[in-house]
Amino acid sequence: MEGIDDKYTKDGTTDIRGNPALKKNTGKWRACPYILANECCERLAYYGMSTNLVNYMKIRLNQGNATAANNVTNWSGTCYIMPLVGAFIADAYWGRYWTIASFMIVYIFGLTLLTMTASVKGLKASCHGGVCDPTNAQTAVVFVALYLIALGTGGIKPCVSSFGADQFDDSDESEKRSKSSFFNWFYFSINVGALIAASVLVWIQMNVGWGWGFGIPAVAMAIAVVSFFLGSRLYRHQKPGGSPLTRIAQVIIASFRKCRVEMPADKSLLYEITDKESAIEGSRKLDHTEEFRCLDKAAVVAQEDQTKAVNPWRLCTVTQVEELKSIVRLLPIWASGIIFSTVYSQMSTMFVLQGNTLDPHMGPHFEIPSASLSIFDTISVLVWVPIYDKLIVPAARRITGNDRGFTQLTRMGIGLLISIFSMIAAGILEVVRLRLVARDNLYDSKDPIPISIFWQIPQYFIIGAAEVFTFIGQLEFFYDQAPDAMRSLCSALSLTTVALGNYLSTLLVTIVTHITTTNGRLGWIPDNLNRGHLDYFYWLLAILSLLNFFVYLIIAKWYTYKKTL
Repeated sequence: MEGIDDKYTKDGTTDIRGNPALKKNTGKWRACPYILANECCERLAYYGMSTNLVNYMKIRLNQGNATAANNVTNWSGTCYIMPLVGAFIADAYWGRYWTIASFMIVYIFGLTLLTMTASVKGLKASCHGGVCDPTNAQTAVVFVALYLIALGTGGIKPCVSSFGADQFDDSDESEKRSKSSFFNWFYFSINVGALIAASVLVWIQMNVGWGWGFGIPAVAMAIAVVSFFLGSRLYRHQKPGGSPLTRIAQVIIASFRKCRVEMPADKSLLYEITDKESAIEGSRKLDHTEEFRCLDKAAVVAQEDQTKAVNPWRLCTVTQVEELKSIVRLLPIWASGIIFSTVYSQMSTMFVLQGNTLDPHMGPHFEIPSASLSIFDTISVLVWVPIYDKLIVPAARRITGNDRGFTQLTRMGIGLLISIFSMIAAGILEVVRLRLVARDNLYDSKDPIPISIFWQIPQYFIIGAAEVFTFIGQLEFFYDQAPDAMRSLCSALSLTTVALGNYLSTLLVTIVTHITTTNGRLGWIPDNLNRGHLDYFYWLLAILSLLNFFVYLIIAKWYTYKKTL
């Protein structure tokens, strides 16, 4: 007979009404189709609008290559910084469900405004003879729309993957294994949306019109909202645990106040409440670890703590201290993902600009837009996810004895190594392209270089393979290693590597442009790439990626995984 403890989840999750979640009626794979469909439609909307954005900047806003590329990477970077805001709100106050629901409304408003800038007279830039002349006000409205979208993504990106993972109870071994598989299929659904965006929507933008090209993503986002709400009765919810920043500040201040207090030899004497659950809402207790011992002083019970009511700014529980330790341990791993994200960001900037110079013909009557080549990154992910989940993991599990096949750190490291080869492939293609330019004196030719754009496929395909290892590994790693009440925030932290990768790309382009254009030179990345050296930029990224990989090996060897009681 099933005991009462077996009827409910043991990770503190509740149903939509706030009651303990029944295992039989909530969560697991039955709740995931609504979340995965929501993510698929949301990503279709995002990539449908962003994949070709660099060309929109060039064509409709009349911007040069470097300016357009930097505007896209700055905006994209903001899309991955804003999740820190949404994650804080979700973990501290609203919970993941209501945060996602609220920010989706902002997202739809931004997409609607962007569609209007491409289709409504007065908001749309006037164009004559293929040259557009936007007013400052029209340009400003475009950027207002884009940054509203960035704000909207802030409440969705860090919460959806964590909310999906919340549907599986860590204390149940079968559900725990399903959770690991969920991250693979979550990323798969992202790329289904990206596939439609890169293949259909980019073509519509370049051949039908930007109004339709942006309007369809707005409709897709509306479908995402409907899908999300349809699954409401099936979802499991983690309770918000209060401000994580306040808890972090309390540990730092309490440990500083007690910097001269002597640590007890017996670590079991450190302060922890005796209740089964921790003092933090929605969180399990964490076991004491030996690193960063200076922080342990926040949990030392001093003489005055015994005679007064507990003041959290003077005395913190072991679990609260271990929360901060978990974050500190994550930071080096987090930093190692920035260079990878810089490489990834080239797909929406330099790869597109490089593709603009190549022959786009597919047969005598059809031309493929350069931004649509990202479809091969997506296809790569869609191919590699099932291979990884169904073939590589079982094979690796037999060899390593690890339930996941590879450890999360090993998985991410493999992706970092693979990404180096994408830059090498892009650099080799650029060398071949420039040699053809020099051989046939095509420096100022307005026509595409007679090299098929499909020679870009290897660099896209390799990045897709690297994503399956690194980005999915990051999703799972930051969720798994985060304290229970800080999972949205840690998911957002992993996303900020994409933001900083975009910002680093902008910085590198700016520095390279400044240095290489001295004394009247055109530089590596001029508006006419036939007179530039984009290959040098790719070699620079390959070298940085290799150095980053070696640093990562040192960091991964040092890292210790968290332990719950």
